Amino acid sequence: MLQSVDFLAFGAHPDDVEIGMGGTIAKHTAKGYKVAICDLTEAEMSSNGTVETRRQEAAEASAVLGLSHRSVLGLPDRGLTGSADQLKAVVGEIRRLRPRVVFAPYWSDRHPDHVACSKLIEEAVFNAKLRNYLPELPPVQVDQLYYYYINDSGDVSLITDISEQIGTKLAALQAYRSQFAPPAPGEDRVRTPLTDRYVQRVEARDMLLGQTRGWAYAEGFAIRRPHEVTLF
Repeated sequence: MLQSVDFLAFGAHPDDVEIGMGGTIAKHTAKGYKVAICDLTEAEMSSNGTVETRRQEAAEASAVLGLSHRSVLGLPDRGLTGSADQLKAVVGEIRRLRPRVVFAPYWSDRHPDHVACSKLIEEAVFNAKLRNYLPELPPVQVDQLYYYYINDSGDVSLITDISEQIGTKLAALQAYRSQFAPPAPGEDRVRTPLTDRYVQRVEARDMLLGQTRGWAYAEGFAIRRPHEVTLF
């Protein structure tokens, strides 16, 4: 039986979570927190890379970030419909790993799969606490659901200082060579927005966000529910 984790981050594809919150993950695994990533799909519709390549790259990135666990649900890429079966699969993962905190992509993004993933995770977090839903697995009450940014940033509710973790985040992203490296002459890969300095743009985004607090780098998150803070 899997051990419970502190944080569980969902992405539609391998590399989504690393783009949005790789530094935050590295910061917390270094402190001993147990962090897991669940990729909903195997990104089989990607223009570059194969399913097996993406698995290998995800394993390399997971090792860089110090993850406790990584899983793939095998839902259809470009087919995240939020069906009853897909919802059950996500709820099952939440109940097996029993996280205190769950992360999902921000609800507004130019990639339809990221938007669909966000909605699916939000519904799954709600259903995970219902004891009469999938009664064969004990219910789980998640403390908070945070949303990380992949492509499009909206109103940032919270930020984390990743100045000391930016190198680790970039190393995790560079593990996804099939996605981010420019195609070499004669190579069976095509140019996409991801191969055109995408990682550098992510780094620049994190740098600009960090400057809002005088930090070198930061990652932003959004929330729908109030976040508890002890001031005194």
